[in-house]
Amino acid sequence: MTNAARNPDLHGNAPDKSPVALILIDVINALDFDHGEQLLEHALPMARNIAELKRRAKQLGIPAVYANDNFGRWQSDLNQVLDHVLHDGVPGQPLAEILHPQKDDYFVLKPKHSGFFSTQLDILLDYLGARTLIITGVQANICVLFTANDAYMRDYTLVVPSDCVASTDPAEAEHALREMQVVLKARVAPSHELDLEALVADATEAVGTPREGAGYD
Repeated sequence: MTNAARNPDLHGNAPDKSPVALILIDVINALDFDHGEQLLEHALPMARNIAELKRRAKQLGIPAVYANDNFGRWQSDLNQVLDHVLHDGVPGQPLAEILHPQKDDYFVLKPKHSGFFSTQLDILLDYLGARTLIITGVQANICVLFTANDAYMRDYTLVVPSDCVASTDPAEAEHALREMQVVLKARVAPSHELDLEALVADATEAVGTPREGAGYD
């Protein structure tokens, strides 16, 4: 029996319920490392696409979950990480300005590449009732790929909008997308082709059983 089954209302603080969740990986990011400016070049158009996808998702009650690295700031929480990226003049500020979390979003700090490794993400998704994940963010060939891999091993159905991920090298992003599509059975296509209503309907009908091909025209 899962935690959610034993304690479905989380002591009166249960989160939203949705068979689909939007995952944003490392988008609150200072980018203050080698090639950070190069990554920003590709991440900015990605951020605009994610913002539009997030807006559409919110209209259907699909929650947004930020799975964000703590970047070695072990004494930081969400607000400190966000404040640093928005106000300390770091290269990643424009990215955070587009994609900063809203009050009804969820936020998980992760210590390593995968959003699942040593985090509460599994428990949160269990309470949400989500079995289909729309995975977005940076870098496609590292943290996005590692998170997608861990999600696949947990039997989630995966959707990875190709214009909602980015890497320092676009070729590496393309390679990662192919790997997720072929190996992890992810649905990969541009975000404007994603029919969110169909995705929610299919995920609801599946009642936790992973299915391929859901939600794309």
